[in-house]
Amino acid sequence: MDKDHIKGKMEDVAGRAERQAGEWTGDKKMQAEGLKHQIKGKARNSMGQVKDAARDATRNRDVETEKTDEEIHGEKGAA
Repeated sequence: MDKDHIKGKMEDVAGRAERQAGEWTGDKKMQAEGLKHQIKGKARNSMGQVKDAARDATRNRDVETEKTDEEIHGEKGAA
């Protein structure tokens, strides 16, 4: 799991709490700040998810390439 994924989720949750506290107290500035942090956290979380997907795709490609090389060169069954 990418660190941006984790940090983004934490920032999203903190922003939600800040926004909610602003709603309870009637503080519009706190609501806006919380919403800003929430949006920023969601964006960072999404960036982390994209990085995770790219990393997984690269790993899967490498595994498939290795399997294909074994099939072509007959290395798997040679013993």
